[in-house]
Amino acid sequence: MKNLVVVSLATFALASSSALAADMPLKAPPPPAATWTGCYVDGGLGYGMWNQDHYSWAPGSPFHSVTYTNGGRGWLGSLGAGCDYQVSSSFVIGVFGDYDPMSIKGTNEDPLPSPSDFSGSEKETGAWAIGGRLGYLVTPSLLTYVNGGYTRARFDQVNFNDEFTGTPVPFAMLAHTYDGWFLGGGTEYALGSIVPIPGLFWRTEYRFASYEAADVPVIYTYTGDIDHYEHSTPYVQTITSGLVWRF
Repeated sequence: MKNLVVVSLATFALASSSALAADMPLKAPPPPAATWTGCYVDGGLGYGMWNQDHYSWAPGSPFHSVTYTNGGRGWLGSLGAGCDYQVSSSFVIGVFGDYDPMSIKGTNEDPLPSPSDFSGSEKETGAWAIGGRLGYLVTPSLLTYVNGGYTRARFDQVNFNDEFTGTPVPFAMLAHTYDGWFLGGGTEYALGSIVPIPGLFWRTEYRFASYEAADVPVIYTYTGDIDHYEHSTPYVQTITSGLVWRF
């Protein structure tokens, strides 16, 4: 009899616990781990600034002017694509290319007239880059990385004005495309645990670009003849933030 009572109580306890477990809500499964191997497209917005060291020289003269440094500030967009490969649990390597439409404006003071009688508005209108990156996974969802590669930047024509009166003068520095290199770094975070869109990531990046010096013609606009040259060396810094979609 005693054994029968014990068996009956055990059976009742087991049945009760099973019924209670069946009534409890199921926990949602954890979000899948971020996948870093694959290709992607990206887009974002940012802010940039350029500095430009330049001096002027005239054909046939052994001398040049003093060196001036001018700068510009403004906004930019960013569009790009690339592919990554996760080589281990901690490291990611990749290649990419991107284009940044820009409106980074500043002032160019022509150093040849003394003392710098001419100045005009100068704008960087865009830059593109190709390169590679190496990343380290701080967590499975957070990547920090460094990158570098080749870049080209376009600066528009500068139409000069008299610096004292503001009236136009018949001189202009021609538009020019500069070649150079860049180094940068940033972070990228998988948004799978926040946004229910597979493959969505958020990236923020800083980049420094140094461009080769170039002798840019300054023309006399009435005839189109070259009056002198500006030996110009631009440096550009940008910071961008945007979304990445991996597929």
